[in-house]
Amino acid sequence: MNIRYELLDPSKQMKPYEKAPAFGVGRTSHMFVAEFDDGEWHDARIVPYGPLPIMPGAICLHYGQTLFEGAKAFNHPDGELYLWRFEMNAERVNKSADVICMQNIPVELQVEGCMRLLDVDRYMTPNQPESSMYIRPFMIGTQDSLGIKSSNKYTYVIMLSPAGPYYADGFNKATTLLISSKYHRAVHGGTGNSKTGGNYAASLRPYYYAHEQGADQVLYLDASNEYIEEAGGMNHYHVLKDGTFIIPAFNDSILHSITSRTVMELAAMGKVKARQERIRVKDFIADIKNGNIIEAGALGTAAVISPNGTYIFDDGTPPITVADGKVGKYSRQLYELYSGMQTGKIPAPEGWSKKVEHYKK
Repeated sequence: MNIRYELLDPSKQMKPYEKAPAFGVGRTSHMFVAEFDDGEWHDARIVPYGPLPIMPGAICLHYGQTLFEGAKAFNHPDGELYLWRFEMNAERVNKSADVICMQNIPVELQVEGCMRLLDVDRYMTPNQPESSMYIRPFMIGTQDSLGIKSSNKYTYVIMLSPAGPYYADGFNKATTLLISSKYHRAVHGGTGNSKTGGNYAASLRPYYYAHEQGADQVLYLDASNEYIEEAGGMNHYHVLKDGTFIIPAFNDSILHSITSRTVMELAAMGKVKARQERIRVKDFIADIKNGNIIEAGALGTAAVISPNGTYIFDDGTPPITVADGKVGKYSRQLYELYSGMQTGKIPAPEGWSKKVEHYKK
């Protein structure tokens, strides 16, 4: 598919940020857009960042046919910009689309659109420690219809956000999670393994509830309150005394995290020790208390690794602390390995990090 360019005059483009903005705040001058109707994707283009034309009756506004992704690109020591594992994001877009009956998007179109957009706005990629060019692809159903059905028209957009660390304190401070029996993120047979906007809208109330209780986020259990599932919008993990990372086994109510999948691939290569299994919350609590679990936290694109030091409860159970409640050595080692590969300081396996070409426009 041809991608046409409709670029701002250089004098009107945004200037690079002097300091990487807080996560999610930054923007760049352009975005990638493609449309689907009459059975095909068309009109792929890079245009100035700005409002999207959408009818008030668009299905996405009424029935939640929306999905999104999150990826990152990094400046490397060779002076080039590299995109991190975006093919996996593109494939997950289509898996999310299947869950909520949206149109699939050719992976090749997603990847090329992202690469070309990054090329146009590469000058805005920050260089500060723990910074990146965060990439937000999303798709919305745009058919003007009040019937409850899947849309037959879609708009796919990629926008860019120069970003500092996800947490203001960076990697150096452990968070607190609320283990809640009151709120649940998803149930089996639902949309929990899809990055659809409705899942995240439903997470806002428990998120603010967690803050009221003194926690940073919620550690969600399954609907039976027996098994650990997600930590806010991230996969949970804990570390055993021998340094093994334990990640909850994927199912249809847990998002199949690209970060977790990458950790499991690193484990298969012998770079780390990790496995996935179903984790009973009562066993998890007992193993923290008896010292079998020495570290814990969450895995995801935005923060990469978010160590957790304390768990609180909404049923009156006293709080528990993992080891000394600080960032542990195994979490730090994994963070340094993962972020080192992303930033080009440590060699990554072939194909994981792809150089953004300098395209002719």
